[in-house]
Amino acid sequence: MLGMRWMEVPMKKASTKMSLLPALAMILVGSIFALALTKSGAAAGGAPVFSPDKGKLVIQLNGENIGSEQFELSQTGNNWLAKGTTELKVPGTTAATSVSGTLMLQPDGAPISYEWTSRADKTNGAHVVFSNGTAKITLQMQGARPFEQDLSFNAPVIAVLDNNLYHQYALLAKLYDWSKRGTQAFPVLIPQDLTPGTISVEATGSQTVDGKAYEGLRVTTTDLEVLLLLDSNHRLMRLEVPSAKVSVVRQ
Repeated sequence: MLGMRWMEVPMKKASTKMSLLPALAMILVGSIFALALTKSGAAAGGAPVFSPDKGKLVIQLNGENIGSEQFELSQTGNNWLAKGTTELKVPGTTAATSVSGTLMLQPDGAPISYEWTSRADKTNGAHVVFSNGTAKITLQMQGARPFEQDLSFNAPVIAVLDNNLYHQYALLAKLYDWSKRGTQAFPVLIPQDLTPGTISVEATGSQTVDGKAYEGLRVTTTDLEVLLLLDSNHRLMRLEVPSAKVSVVRQ
């Protein structure tokens, strides 16, 4: 059993085994069991999984803007590069937090490499190399020696969903097999936590928010539910975490 800290948002302070962003409290997701994967129909059928995308996401807590993320998904050779930088200002604090991530992907969505950097009171980061279902992680914490760890998965297509980098949910929406729909399971890695786990993803049909129609996609673990709202091309337009009163809205 794995204790899995999934998506960081500013909330009431909670205890965690590692605090990379001490100004932010975490949503805790516990009891993650064995990994499973349902392959993306797009990848299995040979059609392109990704398409170029670029934009800005506004992060809201209780309806108040607390930060934003700039992201871009572009093709480089035969592979894809997803880059994002989030700037957060926690209410009641003077210091801002910056988190950046760069993810290289194969055409079928399998990750090749990932780098993240977090800047708050200290600067921390890591480099991850994926090979044959294994993630080789080199973690560099400011003032400490580099730490290395290998995490094994049962499939090469792994969803990378890092803390406070919400554009990565747009990639997950592309990995979902829309031709089959239903509930699909994906192995997942949260690099800032050095944590593997599994998530369940399910299409929820058409939904209307603020007068706009979206295609819904529900992402769940044992303890947490996230709703993705997508346009007709399955691009991420909104992300909602009802239990935490968090919204991420595309401008």
